[in-house]
Amino acid sequence: MKMLIKKNDIVKVISGDDKGKEGRVIETHLKKARVLVEGVNIHKRHMRKSPANPDGGIMEREFPIAYSNVMLIDPETKKATRIRTERIEKDGKTQVKRIAVKSGKEIKLP
Repeated sequence: MKMLIKKNDIVKVISGDDKGKEGRVIETHLKKARVLVEGVNIHKRHMRKSPANPDGGIMEREFPIAYSNVMLIDPETKKATRIRTERIEKDGKTQVKRIAVKSGKEIKLP
């Protein structure tokens, strides 16, 4: 499987409890086809006391969501878009560029 959403991309959640929220991708898990998005899918975890966390208590943190439930935000139109790839031969090397379907512009990592 090929994942076209990369770390630090801005994405929009298109389904689930957090539908409509936008956030930055913190990390991607290729084998599980999941992405961790900042401020999305927040759960509360009860943490026991430990040397690293002396007070314990309830912590809130993000959990990964399915890759299919997010769409990349087009930097030009600021709307969710699909992504296509273009392969370009340059000096005997192949480069892959990500192209936004709505605007046709190349998507570069921020």
